Amino acid sequence: MDKYTKGFVILAESGSDLPKDIAEKYGIEIVPMHVMFNHKNYDDGEFPIKEIIDYYDKTKTIPTTSATNVGEYMNAYQKIHQEHPDKLILHLCYSAVTTATYQNANIASEGLDYVCHIDTQFVSGGQGFLLYKVAKYLENYPDIELKALKSYIYKLIEKTHMVFLPSQLDFLKAGGRVSNAAYLGANILGLKPIIEIIDGKLVGTKKYRGRDMKKICKRMMNEFLTEYDCHLEDFFMLHSYGLDKTIMKETENIAKEHGFQNIRWIETGGVITSHSGPGCFGFIFEENK
Repeated sequence: MDKYTKGFVILAESGSDLPKDIAEKYGIEIVPMHVMFNHKNYDDGEFPIKEIIDYYDKTKTIPTTSATNVGEYMNAYQKIHQEHPDKLILHLCYSAVTTATYQNANIASEGLDYVCHIDTQFVSGGQGFLLYKVAKYLENYPDIELKALKSYIYKLIEKTHMVFLPSQLDFLKAGGRVSNAAYLGANILGLKPIIEIIDGKLVGTKKYRGRDMKKICKRMMNEFLTEYDCHLEDFFMLHSYGLDKTIMKETENIAKEHGFQNIRWIETGGVITSHSGPGCFGFIFEENK
């Protein structure tokens, strides 16, 4: 399979929050993850995100989320293979340690020699960033062998950084990801945790003191973008429903000041918003190394 050169169709989950225009431009196939609330199971992306916020405000509980199931992967493989019988399906998967997507996808592809799985080790815009970078790479190198492509992807995963800042901890507490003690301490002391995706896991790496979200977002950007030698071609900025427009404008200006050329805002979908809540801010970039 490593010698394969007849072209690829990229497949990923809706939890990548990849904008539709990018998916359509590069022919990236998206399978749904799921969000359950109000006693109904929804496909991620088929409902307004505000409904998640309204549901929490009324019930003080967060929706439950679930992975793409085996049958959905099987249907996607069959459809893609019928339409592109000579192409390999390159599945760039939502972080395997956070959900059952990777496991289900592998079960669904048993016996199929035209499916290749790679765990991106990222969620949301981080996974979306990798999808975009790989799609552009394939556009530039359409005859690349699978072995060389996999080498590029694994190196890209190592060089990619995703950082985000929840505006509040209510959703994380409701989902059991923050203890009551940590929640109360953060609120009393005015601490905001910075979360990075490391080896596929969401890890709190530092805390900023203060309640001014705009000031903290700007400080976070400047500190991270100064700390790393950034590849300046592409920069994804992440926001969830409700993030202040002034924060978006001023942080985008910071990205421009640092020299990023292609800056793209990504809105979190139902899966990530169910866990992180409204008003979150983040960014994704590639490190030069």
